[in-house]
Amino acid sequence: MSSSALLSALALLPALSWAGEYRLTVDEVTIDTGDFRKQGIGYNGASPGPVLRFREGEDVTIHVTNNLDEPTSVHWHGLILPYQMDGVPGLSYPGIAPGETFTYRFPITQSGTYWFHSHSGFQEPDGAYGAIIIEPNGREPFRYDREYVVQLTDKHPHSGDRIMRNLKTSADYYNRQQQTVGDFWRDTREQGLAATLKDRLMWGDMRMMSSDIEDVQGFTGLINGKGPEQNWTGLFKPGERVRLRLINSSAMTYFDVRLPGLKMTVVQADGNNVQPVTVDELRIGVAETYDVIVQPKEDRAYTVFAESMGRSGFARGTLAPREGMLGEIPELRPAPLLTMADMGMAHAGMDHGSMSHGDMADMDDSGINHDDMAGMDHGSMSQGRAAELPADPFYAEGSGLVPQAYNDGRFLSYADLRAQKPLYEERKPTREIELRLTGNMERYTWSINGIKESDAEPIRLQYGERVRFKFVNETMMTHPMHLHGMWSILDVGAGQWNPVKHVISVAPGTTVYMETEVDAPGKWAFHCHLSYHAAAGMFRTVIVEGGPEGGDS
Repeated sequence: MSSSALLSALALLPALSWAGEYRLTVDEVTIDTGDFRKQGIGYNGASPGPVLRFREGEDVTIHVTNNLDEPTSVHWHGLILPYQMDGVPGLSYPGIAPGETFTYRFPITQSGTYWFHSHSGFQEPDGAYGAIIIEPNGREPFRYDREYVVQLTDKHPHSGDRIMRNLKTSADYYNRQQQTVGDFWRDTREQGLAATLKDRLMWGDMRMMSSDIEDVQGFTGLINGKGPEQNWTGLFKPGERVRLRLINSSAMTYFDVRLPGLKMTVVQADGNNVQPVTVDELRIGVAETYDVIVQPKEDRAYTVFAESMGRSGFARGTLAPREGMLGEIPELRPAPLLTMADMGMAHAGMDHGSMSHGDMADMDDSGINHDDMAGMDHGSMSQGRAAELPADPFYAEGSGLVPQAYNDGRFLSYADLRAQKPLYEERKPTREIELRLTGNMERYTWSINGIKESDAEPIRLQYGERVRFKFVNETMMTHPMHLHGMWSILDVGAGQWNPVKHVISVAPGTTVYMETEVDAPGKWAFHCHLSYHAAAGMFRTVIVEGGPEGGDS
C-alpha cells in the first residue's frame, strides 16, 4: 500500500486508539474525468479527498501536511468553530507553508452533512475538496437503511488561474450559448420585429446578454470524482430507504438534481434537519448541501442526474441493485434565458429600450441606474409569469430562471423549507444591514454595495446582537452567499420555523433576508461562493467585537 493510500485509510478510521485524530496531506494529483485528464490538487493523494466522519460532541485534531510548492489552507465549510481554526489565510491564520504541517483542533458541536476545501487561490476548483459527515448524538428524526455521499463538482480542462485570466480578458470567453442571427429571426417570427429589436437593444445598452447565466461552461460534471462515462454507482436492495448526502462542491455551477422514476424526500438543508418535503427535483446552489431519502422499489437502475442551471453540462451517476447496470440518461432541457424581470428592468414604467449611452454613464458597477430603481421592491416583482411555471417567492416574477420541474413534478423552493426544531429563540433583530450584490460583467468585477473587498471596510458586529441582513441582487447572476462561523437563518416567512443554513442563494432581481445570531467572536469571511466572483471582489471581512474571548478589533 502506498503512503498516500495508507494515510487515506487512517483518516477514515477515527475509532482506533487515536480517536478524534486525523491526518490529511495536500498533494499534486492527476484528475481523470473520462473526458480529459489534468493535473490538480487533492487530499491524501486523491480528488476528492477522503470522507471525514466525526461525531457530535467529540474534540477533533486534524494534522494537515502541505506537500505542494505553494501555500495552502483547509476551510471546514459550515462547521461552527473558533475563528483561528476556520482556515482562511489572512483572517484565521497565515495559511500552511510548503512542507509544513498545521494542526487544527476544535470541538464538534453539530451534526449533518458538510464539506471541506482549500481557501487559497483557486486550489478548490483545481480539486482540493472533500466531504464531512457528522453523526448525531441522538437518533435522527427520519429512517434510512443505507447512505451515500453524492459530491458534485464542475471540472474544467483549464486551471483556475487560467480561467480567471480569460474571464478578465473577455467575460463571455466561456459562454457557448450566445444568441445567434438565427435566434434573432426566430424571435422576430414569434414576438414581432419591434419587440425583438427593443429586447436586443436593452441588453446591448446594459452590455450584457440574456444568456449570462453561467460564467464558465465547457466543464465535465463529476459525482464523487467520476464523470458521466465513468458512472459512479451506489447499490441498494429494492425497498430500502437510501439517504443521499448531496454536496455541491462546484467552482461555479448550480445543479438541478433529479432521479427519474423516484421521489426525493428532503430531510436536511446545509446540515440542519428540516420538516420533510417530497419533491421531484431540487436546485442545489454552489456550496449548499441537501440530504434526501429515496426508496427504489423496483429491481432496476435509476439515474442520478444533475444538469447545470444553464443546461451547459451535467453530472450523472446510478443507483442500482447490482454493479454494471445503467439507467437511461435524460436529454438536457433547453437552455433558459434571462428576462428583463431578472434585471428589475420591466417595472414602474421604465423604458430601457430608449436609454442612451449617456444614461449608462450614470450607472455604477452594478450596471443599474439607481435613480430609476429607487423605491422598487425587488422581492415582489409582478410580470404575469406564464401559467405553467411554479410560483417561487425567491425568483423575480417573470424570471427566466424559474425552473420547470421534470415531468411537471414538484420543484423544491426555499419557501418549502421549515426547521425541524428551532435552533434559536425567536427575537427581533437589533439592526439591519443592506448588502447590494453588484458587479460589471463586461469588466468582470464583482462587489458588495459597489465596492470590492480590497477597497472596503470590514463589517463590524457586536457579540450578542441579532443582525438582519438584506441582500439586494442587482446583477444578472445568482449568488450563493456564505457567512463563515455563524448560522444564517433564512427568512421564508415561517417565524421560529425559518430554516437555518450556511449558504443563502440570491437570484437576480430579488431581495432576500437572513438573520444571524452574532455568537462567535473573531474575524470571519463573508462572500459569494462562486470562486471567480469572490476572487474578483464579492467578499467582505466580518469582525465580531466583544464576547467571552474579547474578539478582535
